[in-house]
Order: sequence, then C-alpha cells, then structure tokens
Amino acid sequence: MITAEQKPMEEIRRMIAPYPRILVLGCGSCVAECAAGGEKETATLASALRMAARMEDKDVQIDEKTIDRQCVTEFVIRLDDIMDQYDAVLSLGCGAGVQAVADMYPEVPIIPGLNTEFLGETKEQGYWAETCVGCGDCMLYHFGGICPLTRCAKQILNGPCGGSVDGRCEVNPDTPCAWQMIIDRLTAFQALDRLEAIYPPKDWSKKQGRGPREIIREDQQRGNP
Repeated sequence: MITAEQKPMEEIRRMIAPYPRILVLGCGSCVAECAAGGEKETATLASALRMAARMEDKDVQIDEKTIDRQCVTEFVIRLDDIMDQYDAVLSLGCGAGVQAVADMYPEVPIIPGLNTEFLGETKEQGYWAETCVGCGDCMLYHFGGICPLTRCAKQILNGPCGGSVDGRCEVNPDTPCAWQMIIDRLTAFQALDRLEAIYPPKDWSKKQGRGPREIIREDQQRGNP
C-alpha cells in the first residue's frame, strides 16, 4: 500500500492561510490504513485548524469530508455538489489522490496535507515498512521474494557487498542484510542456483524513464464484455 505522513501543522496553516472557506478532504483507503488521512485523522486535523483560527480571531470556514478513494474518479465525482462552496481543498490523500482531485476540479486549489512516503506493508499496528520501489519489472522470483532494490541499501543485484556483519546491514546495523535474507530464503527453497545468473543493470525506463506510466486494460473498461 501507499504510505504517507501528515505535513507539519505550520506548513499546512501557511498553505491554507489565503482561503476563507476550506474543505479538509480525507481518503478512506491507503492513508487511512497508515493512520495519516482517514476519517479520524481528517476530523482531528479539521478540529485543530478550526481551534487555531478561533484563537487568532480569524473568520474561516473549515469543513471536513472523507471519501472512499481520492484516486478513483467514481468516488471523486461525489464532490460535484459541494465543491462550489469552497475556495480551497486540503487533501489528506496521497500524491495520486491530490492530483486526481485537482484534475477533476481545476478551478479549485487542491492543497496537499500529507507527504507521500513509500510502497510498503503493515508489519504490525503502527509499523509500516518499505518493500517495493515500483520498478516496473518485478524480480522477486529470482531473489526468493526479497527485493534487493528496496531492501538492500546499495541496491545490489548480483550478490552481497561483503560488508554485512552477523546478518546486519553495513549501512544501517538496525536493518537485516537483504542479501543474507535472499541467500537464506533461496537455500530453504533449494533454489540457490538462481543466483548463478548475472542480472544486468535495471532498465529504469520501465519505471519513469519515459514519463508518467499508465496501465490500460480494455477488458476492464466500460462497454466491454
């Protein structure tokens, strides 16, 4: 999932300062899971902004609303009936959500309230870890389900650097050595021979070397059986 963290309150207040009518817009998907932009966080932030405005005796309208997903058009269009009531929207969606809402309503400033961080997994409550860089050419089969691009500090594709100690990363001893994990996993699968291949440098054109990426599935589009 996509993870994010709320921007500092000072930065948020500075960005929304010119606008008298503001909608704080939450998102009920990824950023809700990582406790950054769901309904609860949206309500908390809106309340804090209203309180700050009252303390400074500012006449500001700050409302709140959470939709299921800010990055999906069919959910965003549900804002059609209320967008003309606001001078700006403070989005608590990821970067994709902010841009999706901005594309739908180009006449209204859409202000990011979060810093989008990484693709990761929920390890436990309150703990999220980066596990994927979205390279566009997944090689997890070759490395036993461990991504060296994400989990190796040096992003090495052809064997360990030799600097790890007791299975800990040379760069950050608090982090397990990704290559030790890869070797252990492939050994358990009796698939260590996969590492005999030489993997060429990553073709980053499959990531963003040609601009923003798209996925088009005609079988999923409306009107197709």
